[in-house]
Amino acid sequence: MAATQLTASPVTVSARSLASLRASSAKFGTLKPGTLKQSQFRSLVVRAASVVAPKYTSIKPLGDRVLVKIKEAEEKTMGGILLPSTAQSKPQGGEVVAVGEGRTIGKTKIDIDVPTGAQIIYSKYAGTEVDFNDVQHLILKEDDIVGLLETEDIKDLKPLNDRVFIKVAEAEEKTAGGLLLTETTKEKPSIGTVIAVGPGSLDEEGKRQPLSISTGSTVLYSKYAGNDFKGKDGSNYIALRASDVMAILS
Repeated sequence: MAATQLTASPVTVSARSLASLRASSAKFGTLKPGTLKQSQFRSLVVRAASVVAPKYTSIKPLGDRVLVKIKEAEEKTMGGILLPSTAQSKPQGGEVVAVGEGRTIGKTKIDIDVPTGAQIIYSKYAGTEVDFNDVQHLILKEDDIVGLLETEDIKDLKPLNDRVFIKVAEAEEKTAGGLLLTETTKEKPSIGTVIAVGPGSLDEEGKRQPLSISTGSTVLYSKYAGNDFKGKDGSNYIALRASDVMAILS
């Protein structure tokens, strides 16, 4: 029988919630049950992983779900500097170890395209974490897989479904008036060049609908969409859904 265990992921508290806590403490001295409203706790985040007991020897995903062995977090920077556990970025990749039987759209049976053994990149907040044989795994839907990665460099990502992979343009170094911008004042670009596109999403009959966006296009995309990555050459990339591309620039 599966048990639940809290991971070591930190609890995050927003500045607004912290201010509310301080204000309540100052007003009431000691906080009492019912002092704080439920809305003040919405920004408290605790992530948990389901621990599978040793008596279970396999996990079989159902439907369009995939079981992924999570890649270990990087312990060093590209320059070789050791990172403390709190500074290690959470992995967004891993190896597919089992797949479900697929899904049915209308009268069409759709098999999962991603094979076992494939190295994948998935959406940052997708799936459910599972501790199986003391190894961290993730069960997620196939649609939460961003793309396949056949090399060690993110620039070679092969996007899936309706995803678009973009090399982000460099941030402007100067304002329109010629003033130099510091790193903290540079605005995050929302323009880039499409370097790969997925095969498209499935329609109601289970047929692929090719994307209208082509490689090589310069596009304007939604600023807060998608998943950000940094390549080995230091370039910034983003993978997002085609619907988050707002315009083609020429």
